[in-house]
Amino acid sequence: MTGTVAALIASSFIAGPAGADAPRPCALERTDAHHSEGLDTWNSAYPRPRETLRAVMVFLSFPDSRPEVRTSELAADHFPATSDFFARSSYGRFRLEAEPLRDWIEMPAASTAYRIERDWAPDRRARYLRDAVDAADAEVDFRDYDVVYFVADPDAPGVDSDATKVVNFDRPLTADGARLRRIVTVFEQHPPDRNVLAHETGHVFDLPDLYHRPVDGKADWDTYVGDWDMMGSQFGLAPEPFAWHKWKLGWITDAQVGCVDKTGEGTWSLQPLAAPPTDRALRSTRLVVIRTGADSALAVEARGRSGNDRDACTEGVLVYRVRAGTSSGDGPIEVLDGHPGSGACDTTSVYPPLADAPLGVGERLTVPEDGVTISVTSRAPDNTWTIRVERR
Repeated sequence: MTGTVAALIASSFIAGPAGADAPRPCALERTDAHHSEGLDTWNSAYPRPRETLRAVMVFLSFPDSRPEVRTSELAADHFPATSDFFARSSYGRFRLEAEPLRDWIEMPAASTAYRIERDWAPDRRARYLRDAVDAADAEVDFRDYDVVYFVADPDAPGVDSDATKVVNFDRPLTADGARLRRIVTVFEQHPPDRNVLAHETGHVFDLPDLYHRPVDGKADWDTYVGDWDMMGSQFGLAPEPFAWHKWKLGWITDAQVGCVDKTGEGTWSLQPLAAPPTDRALRSTRLVVIRTGADSALAVEARGRSGNDRDACTEGVLVYRVRAGTSSGDGPIEVLDGHPGSGACDTTSVYPPLADAPLGVGERLTVPEDGVTISVTSRAPDNTWTIRVERR
């Protein structure tokens, strides 16, 4: 979940691996949509998660409550689990190094004074963040860090566990000469929601919310992508980021993307997305993209029970639609159900109708509006899936 603080504070196809720039016809252009799924260029306002980024974790207490939990326990709620999640997802290409402070830093006002809540009033949120930066400034040199986490005392009476989010500033805050463009505000209970910090950190890297927020807040939130990708639900059974997101972040190279233009078709072998980075896997195709419009494409990848997807409900070939012009939270990615009318893992899936969305061997998915059919022709003993893409 992301938020914004107002200015008051702030042609042909390529089958399998090819040249580094070969799939670029399938790279949707980045648009003005918030967290656009376009990936032809990188938005330089965000840190790109390659190699190593440093994060500081600041623990905030309040004068109306004495913390009941140690800062070391709260740090252990999130690290090294979050760093390990990204290390697996990036095939070792990215490391998030977290440096938690040892001591609590007291805020100048009572927790109840900030009126913390999910849909926070901008002026109150602005006050909270300004106070937090000022309070921490004596202990933290913000110039040393790429990511900032402010973790509130979970037992303070005014802390709302539903309010965790990344706050983006219209005008950056300045501290120690560093320009802070965004801060992760953590209000989680102890222990926290599963993968919640991986989800919020994804926003720091320009990834969108993939869940659907109902108008009344009471209907299903996970109708767009279900369990697939932690930017949908941090509780998902298969939280591995979509191959599209890995391509966007630089964890999948152009040479690992098969590209189909408006007339092309072909056959590809797909390595499961979460499979560990063996020499062969690093050279293998992880994503096939079928361009369907100026700002839309179909994406095809294989999902299996390994790595971050070890608890996945089903395995197979997953197909989803990507829209570069659709904003975060409005459905920039939608999983296409390979088995409409059925579901799976009723007691554990966040959205059972999409838990069995992947295609198995001998199955196919036709997308009539795009004239595209994706067929799964085989699965090898090493779990490589072979697919066929046809266009009429």
